[in-house]
Amino acid sequence: QVQLVESGGGLVQAGGSLRLSCAASGSMVSILAMVWYRQAPGKQRELVAAIGSSGNTHYADSVKGRFTISRDVANNTVFLQMSSLKPEDTAVYYCNADFGPMARDYWGQGTQVTVSS
Repeated sequence: QVQLVESGGGLVQAGGSLRLSCAASGSMVSILAMVWYRQAPGKQRELVAAIGSSGNTHYADSVKGRFTISRDVANNTVFLQMSSLKPEDTAVYYCNADFGPMARDYWGQGTQVTVSS
């Protein structure tokens, strides 16, 4: 069993920065990737950034150059550094632990990010 706890969300003005954290507990040995998703009101959940077990990263086009995903392997924590925030970044941000297509994945409870114009 894996538990994910996100933190770091809040209200920020456009152009500002926030850093989200996702602390994982439980067995992470077989993890393939840690992924940040977001869901804005009335919209589908979308992938924001991912970091694989080898450290490779992937970003949605909408956040490239503004967001950085990183991890602290020793502490099973993943971070999302968000800079140059825009009102359209407003959403609930979720952390996801991906163990591959043959295993269940796990989700955190989400953390609200609100960017005011």
